[in-house]
Amino acid sequence: MTATSDSWGRAEPLDALSVRQVLSLERVLAGEPEVVAGAAQLDRPVRWVHVAEAADVGVMLSGGEMVLTTGVLLAGDEGRQTEYVRSLHRAEAAAVVLGLGRAFPAPPDAMRRAAERCGLPMVVLHRPFPFAELTEEVQSRLVRRKFAAVSLSESVRTALTRLITAGAPLQRLLDEVARHSGCPVVVTNLAHRVLATAGERPAVDDVLRDWERIARQAGGSEGDGWIRAELGGRGEQWGRITLCGYRGDGAGGRLLADRAAEALVLHRMLGGSASSWEEQSAQGLLTDLVSGAVPARQLLPRARAAGLPVNRRAFLPLVVRDGDPARLDRTLRVLGLPGLVADLGDGATAVLLSLARDQDADAMAAHFAARLRTGAGEPRPVVAAAGPRTAWDDVPAGLREARHVAEAVAGSTAALGLPPVVRLRDVHLRGLVRLLRDDPHVQSFAERELDGLLRAGDDDLLSVLRTYLATGRNKSRTAQLHHVSRPALYRRLEAIRTRLGVDLDDFEQAASVHIALLAHDAQQGGTAPAQPR
Repeated sequence: MTATSDSWGRAEPLDALSVRQVLSLERVLAGEPEVVAGAAQLDRPVRWVHVAEAADVGVMLSGGEMVLTTGVLLAGDEGRQTEYVRSLHRAEAAAVVLGLGRAFPAPPDAMRRAAERCGLPMVVLHRPFPFAELTEEVQSRLVRRKFAAVSLSESVRTALTRLITAGAPLQRLLDEVARHSGCPVVVTNLAHRVLATAGERPAVDDVLRDWERIARQAGGSEGDGWIRAELGGRGEQWGRITLCGYRGDGAGGRLLADRAAEALVLHRMLGGSASSWEEQSAQGLLTDLVSGAVPARQLLPRARAAGLPVNRRAFLPLVVRDGDPARLDRTLRVLGLPGLVADLGDGATAVLLSLARDQDADAMAAHFAARLRTGAGEPRPVVAAAGPRTAWDDVPAGLREARHVAEAVAGSTAALGLPPVVRLRDVHLRGLVRLLRDDPHVQSFAERELDGLLRAGDDDLLSVLRTYLATGRNKSRTAQLHHVSRPALYRRLEAIRTRLGVDLDDFEQAASVHIALLAHDAQQGGTAPAQPR
């Protein structure tokens, strides 16, 4: 399991301040510091402060030290001054600070030139300055910094572990990370497709709006707070988490990113057969589009960041009944169709295709449906489609229309003989009843018309009635579908007439019963019982 972070810039140890931060301390400012060389390297990390006058101090360093000196042993010897700077460079010192005084009343040119060539920050103090005060200030700050970072790390680790133990979803973990970081959090796969986000919605949308450019960049500028950690396991990297614009301490931000990455890797490992993060991302986006809880325009950055082409495209909303979401996703990949797939529950799966505007949407829908139904078992998938939308803002209405059509034909395709791709014009009365199914007047009408059968609880007679009306009152077809003889069917139809007190040969009475039955089926969990075959 791996979770390594970087700041898209120079790595900064946990227990470090930058040279620039040290120079901004109030006690240091009192010494009137001046950077005379290596100004481009002021973001180097300072791990420790070391006071040394020895000319061979470099052999005593382990890297990352800011060396304070008066240069008393270097005065008058430019060769020793140059070698002194070179030795600090070889030891990977962070910077050298020279206190001006009797040894050096002005910055020595030999040291300055050598430091510039080596890229070693060289700072002179124009006013006498007690080095002990500086070392005390910096060391205490480093200790406090390290303690705060470790405390944050443990706090985050504890919170995330508790959530994982409780079986919390991925989004809940990311919300916790965003709460601690105070900035947008983005999880992507290796192709930079956004799988999940967390944080204040406006801030997240600002990040996603420019995600294509951000993802193409090799990294962010130094100190901009963009911190990422790689996600992977068993020697394979499969994604990354990014803190976008973290405003706190850089070392703490890296620890936070690492803890978050460790938790996400563990969450994925423990997920077993749960939906992949890609599926969860698509499901969240399409669910929000279908529900209308979030304005479509606000969801556009999420769609773009998820890899859906959105510029100058036509969007084809589909809802598939009795289709396995994984099979739908594979079908899209095989056909090379860009789109998103999401399980809406109750046997319905939403599919949003992104097509070039010159593509024939009807032909693409038919091709998709034909491929999907090839080799499918029973019940065979039913594809409901709305008309293509060229404006993103119209996509939610299209998805809701497709869902309405799919619900209207649920469980009754065998009797209705519907086309492979069903549209609003194909559902007729059934579609209208579906729209009105929750109206109390419609519910009362259905119960009144069917009272004789509903009170008796005779599901067999209800099934015969349903098939008889759905087949256009075709007795031969009804008998065949129910595997009974014609005389047996006549006896059942007579029992239905008696209990309902209607004449099923009368068109108006039969139509009234049919509408009531459609309403009843629509009210029973939204899905009509399947027709016998």
